[in-house]
Amino acid sequence: MLRLPLVLALAAALAAGSAVAGDGDRPDSVDKVNGSITAQAGQTYRDLSTVNGSIRIEEGAHTEDASTVNGSIKVDDRAQTRDMETVNGGIRLGREVQVDGSLETVNGEVFVDRGGRVSGGITTVNGAIGLVATELGRNIETVNGDITVGVGSHVRGGIKIEKPTSNWMPISFGRKQPPRIIIGPNATVDGSLVFEREVKLYVHRTAKIGPVTGATAVAYDGDRAPGD
Repeated sequence: MLRLPLVLALAAALAAGSAVAGDGDRPDSVDKVNGSITAQAGQTYRDLSTVNGSIRIEEGAHTEDASTVNGSIKVDDRAQTRDMETVNGGIRLGREVQVDGSLETVNGEVFVDRGGRVSGGITTVNGAIGLVATELGRNIETVNGDITVGVGSHVRGGIKIEKPTSNWMPISFGRKQPPRIIIGPNATVDGSLVFEREVKLYVHRTAKIGPVTGATAVAYDGDRAPGD
């Protein structure tokens, strides 16, 4: 599901003083063990990575991959990035952000604002996923998170909610309410919607979706889905 073993391997390498940090053939990369990273507005960087710290990518900056273990990733308007990964922290993208890759987190939310374009997929374990007028190139996957494919968004893959398993212990799956899946006004999900656990699925009458397995869609009108 997740490629987060790569993030954990990165953390171990950095903690051991790996040669990744300060590598002479990657002069624009920033690698840390402890501390946050800021990619300044309008500047160009290669990879950004830290273990204990957040990452901020300011407006109009260009970066390659961005990864942290304990920290959030925030991307301001009109920035361009590649893959973004965190374990404990959210990922939040401003308007018209372009991502040539995927967004992944374990314990944290993912939000993409208007005009966002993500060529890959979005994956969480415990964390909500929200899109507003966003183009997503692949699938949305989670175990325990709510999903909102908001107004005017287009998911060119499908949606999958996985059944919790012992593989993710000691992560807690103790939430009492099933995940809420909302497909909003004029939104489109091209692929299948597959649910391996109980969910509440709401689909706006103007939305278009693929085949549904494991849930019954509730149609709604208006700007907001029904409350539970």
